[in-house]
Amino acid sequence: MKSTAPFLAGVGLLILLGAAGCTTKYFRKSADKQVYGIVRNKSPAVPNMDPHFTIEQTNSPLLEQLPISTNAPDFLGAYGERERGARALSLESALALAIHYSRSYQSRKEQLYLSALNLTLSRHRFTPIFNAEGNINYGGETERAVAYQLNQATGLLEPVVSDSLVEQQRIAANGTLLGADWLIRGVGELSASLTADFIRFVTGGPQTLSQSQLNASFTRPLLQNAAFKAEMEALTQDERQVLYDLRDFTRYRKDFAVQIATAYYGVLGSRDAARNNFLNLKSSRKNAERSRALAQEGRITQSDLGRLEQQELTAESSWINAIRNYQQALDNFKLQLGLSVDANLVLEDRELERLQIRDPKLSVDESIRIALVARLDYLNVKDELGDAGRKVDVAISALKPRVDFVSTVNMSSNPDRTGGLQMPDPQRYSWSAGALVDPGLDRLPQRNNYRTALITRERARRAVDEQEDQIKLQVRDSWRTLDQAKRNYEISEIGVTIAQRRVEEQNLLAELGRAKALDQVDAENSLNDSKNQRTQALVTHTIARLQFWDNLGILYIKDNGQWEETHDANSK
Repeated sequence: MKSTAPFLAGVGLLILLGAAGCTTKYFRKSADKQVYGIVRNKSPAVPNMDPHFTIEQTNSPLLEQLPISTNAPDFLGAYGERERGARALSLESALALAIHYSRSYQSRKEQLYLSALNLTLSRHRFTPIFNAEGNINYGGETERAVAYQLNQATGLLEPVVSDSLVEQQRIAANGTLLGADWLIRGVGELSASLTADFIRFVTGGPQTLSQSQLNASFTRPLLQNAAFKAEMEALTQDERQVLYDLRDFTRYRKDFAVQIATAYYGVLGSRDAARNNFLNLKSSRKNAERSRALAQEGRITQSDLGRLEQQELTAESSWINAIRNYQQALDNFKLQLGLSVDANLVLEDRELERLQIRDPKLSVDESIRIALVARLDYLNVKDELGDAGRKVDVAISALKPRVDFVSTVNMSSNPDRTGGLQMPDPQRYSWSAGALVDPGLDRLPQRNNYRTALITRERARRAVDEQEDQIKLQVRDSWRTLDQAKRNYEISEIGVTIAQRRVEEQNLLAELGRAKALDQVDAENSLNDSKNQRTQALVTHTIARLQFWDNLGILYIKDNGQWEETHDANSK
C-alpha cells in the first residue's frame, strides 16, 4: 500500500493541473465570447468598422504566398542580384501584411478589446452576483481537569475540579454557503446570504454544534437617488466609451492605410531615384568617353574634358547614395509592416505606373460640409459633451438630502438542536423596514464635484468648437495641398519634356564637336532632377488625395486593408 501512495499522489496532482488548465482556457474563451459579442453588436453604429475584428494572431504564411521575383535590375548594381528570388510585394499585399503583422496595429486592436472587456465588468455589476466563502480553524487551550466522584451522602456523581491542566482541542468553521447581490436598474439593491457556523469539540466529550442563518436586505433610494445614478452613469459611460473606441479604431484603420501607402510609395520613389541616377551615370559616362576621343583629336579643350569627367564621378556618387537610400527605406518599411529586416522583399515597379492624377471635383465648402458629417472623431467630441451634461445631473442629485427605504428579513436555525447542519427555521424570523435619512449637513465634497462637473461641461463645449475649427483647418490645408500637388505634377511634366529636349540638343552638338561641357552637364543634371521631381510629384498627389479623403472621413477601407477609391464624395 505504501508503494502505491506516491503513484496515487502523482495521479492526483496531474488531475489537478489538468483541471486548472481547463479552467484558464474556459475563462479566456468566456472573456473573448463576451468581448467579441459587444464589438459585433456595436459595430453597425460605426461605418466601415472591421467586420472580422479579432486580436488573435495566427501563423498564416502570407509572406510565403507572394510571387517570387526573377529579375536582377542592373540599376541597383551588385545589390540587384539579391532581388532575384525575393518576394514581390504589391501595395495590396503590403496592406494585408501590415494589418496582420504590424505591432502598432495589433496594439490598437488590443486597446479596443480592453475597452470592451472593461464594459463586461460594468454590466456584470447589474446582474445577480453570487458568492460563497468560509474559514476553518483548528486550535486548543488548557483547562483545569474535571473528575467525577461519588458523593457518599447523596449517592450522586459530582464534578471535582483538580489542579492539573488538560488541553481541550476544537475545530471551528463558519462561512457563507451562498450569497447574492443584485443591483437592479431603476429599482434598488438586493442582498441575500445563507451563513453557517460549525463547532466541533475533538476532546473532552465529542459534540457538534451547527447553526445557520438566512439574511436578506433591500435598499431603494427615494429622494436623492444619487448613489444609484452614479452607478448607472458609470455603466452608461463605459457603454459609450466602447462606441468611442470603435470610432477611434475605425479612424485609425484609415490613417494606418494612408501611412502604409505613403511608406510604400516612398520606397518606390527611392527605387526610381536609383534608376534615374543610374541612367544619368550611363549618359555621363558616354559623354565623358566621347569627350576623351574628341580631346585626342584636339576638338575640345582639356578644361571641358575635365568638367565632363568630374560630372561622371559626381553621377556615380549620386547613384551610390541613391542605392543606399533605397536600401534604408526598404528596411524601414519592413519594420513598419512588422516583418524582420532580413525578409527578402522587392516592391513592384508597376505600382508607380498605375498612379494617375485623379482630381476630386469638390469645392472647399463642400469638403468641409462632408467632413463635419462623416468625421468619427468629431462625433466623439460632440457625444462627450452629452456625457458631461449627464454628469452635471448626477452631481445635482448628490446635493439633495438622502432618503433611502431599507428593509431586512432574517431567519435562523433552532439553537437547541445539534448534529449535522441545522437549516433556518421559517418560524424563527425577524424583519424590519424603515428609512435611512441623511439631511446633508456636510455637502462640501458634493459641492466641489458639482462645480467641477460644470467646468468639465464648459470644457467639453469648447472642445466641440475647437474640433470643428481643427477639421475646417485640416480640410482647407488638405484641399490646398492636393491642388498644389496637381500643379507641381503638371510643372514637372513640362520640366521633363524641356530637359529631354535640351539633352538631345547637347548630344547633337557634341557629335559635331560644338557642345560646351557646362551646358552638357547642366542638361543631364536637369533631366535627372526633372524625372525625380515628376515621380515625387505623382506620389505626392496620390498621398495627398488619400489624405484628403481621410480628412473628410470618407476613405473606405476594405477587409484586407486596401482602400476603395472614392469617385463621388457627395454620395458617401
